Amino acid sequence: MSFETIQPFLHNWLQAAQADVLRYAIFSVGVWLTLWVVLARPLAARKIRETRPPGRQLVLEFLISIRSVMIFSTVGLLSFSLFRAGWMPGPHIARDLGPVWFWISLVLMIVAHDAWFYWTHRLIHDRRLFRTFHRRHHRSNNPSPFTAYSFDLGEAVIAALFVPVWMMIVPTQWPVVGLYVLHQIARNTIGHSGYELFPARKDGRPLLPWLTTVTHHDLHHAQAGYNYGLYFTWWDRWMGTEHPDYLARFAEATRRKGRASGETTSWPSPA
Repeated sequence: MSFETIQPFLHNWLQAAQADVLRYAIFSVGVWLTLWVVLARPLAARKIRETRPPGRQLVLEFLISIRSVMIFSTVGLLSFSLFRAGWMPGPHIARDLGPVWFWISLVLMIVAHDAWFYWTHRLIHDRRLFRTFHRRHHRSNNPSPFTAYSFDLGEAVIAALFVPVWMMIVPTQWPVVGLYVLHQIARNTIGHSGYELFPARKDGRPLLPWLTTVTHHDLHHAQAGYNYGLYFTWWDRWMGTEHPDYLARFAEATRRKGRASGETTSWPSPA
């Protein structure tokens, strides 16, 4: 195989890797800097847990996340290769379907990814698969924005495969994929941020109850047998996997006025 043959694929991989690393760095460092440094004092009452993970955990999570990004870019070559070979006509079909389909396909892609995440997430929590596929992520019992992509190799591959599978089935433009990725990393870094940022009603329940909150996923890291959803709460509700104390914990996080010196917040022990 000549260099001229592999050059487009190498160029695509380098472009994708650079974009993915930059995107991850901007969101993870940006969320950390904004919430943990700049707004740490104003948002102190919204901190879900009093303790913070050690600096060593943050550095390790960041480095492992970069490894995951490299895997995402590598698996992304599958989509590029199929498209270049003419076996993935979806982007051309989607372009002809017009702007309405552009936005419909984005919403459908996000909803479908939530389903993909929920069921693959439950699968790798099986004790026969957990150590190989998901243990790395749950070593971050007290998560940070850098936990977002802190995956074992197998989990990174599972996460990356959604895009080529989706694009083989549903006509989707490449810019839609870009917007989906932006939404995914934004929700992922915020969901691991440790600060409850979602609004609450007067009775303490989530204002948007169909969306997963930061407390929702933080509870999953505290007790791994609950709250498998990524963006939406409906799969956990339908399947009976929502943490029984979720709403109470969310109300606690959003109603807290502040912590007195030495005050601690009880939290479930790791499962």
